[in-house]
Amino acid sequence: MSLPEVLLWQRLRGQATGLKFRRQHPIGSYIADFYCSSLKLVIEVDGEIHDRGDQPRRDARRDAYMKENGYQVVRILASDILKDAEKAAAQIASLVASPLHHRPAAGGPPPRAGEDCQ
Repeated sequence: MSLPEVLLWQRLRGQATGLKFRRQHPIGSYIADFYCSSLKLVIEVDGEIHDRGDQPRRDARRDAYMKENGYQVVRILASDILKDAEKAAAQIASLVASPLHHRPAAGGPPPRAGEDCQ
């Protein structure tokens, strides 16, 4: 792992989010930097190389694959982690605590007012 990945991992594995993160987790033909299976959340740490050559196109293809298969992808700049690893981890914890989209509850949503339950 790179230094930014190590710094972030030290914080993710010790966070009181109640969630378990894995590092270097395989998904299809890809390896996610960090992965939370209960949320299908992929965390990718992007260094300078991600701005060079065909890497942006490869990253977009990878992200599309992840999204098509039900994963949420969050990319964090390695430079942001190096500047303030605690803040980067806190941002992830905030996302985990209040995700934008929740999975539907088993059995679907409750019936609307006036609809009968069967």
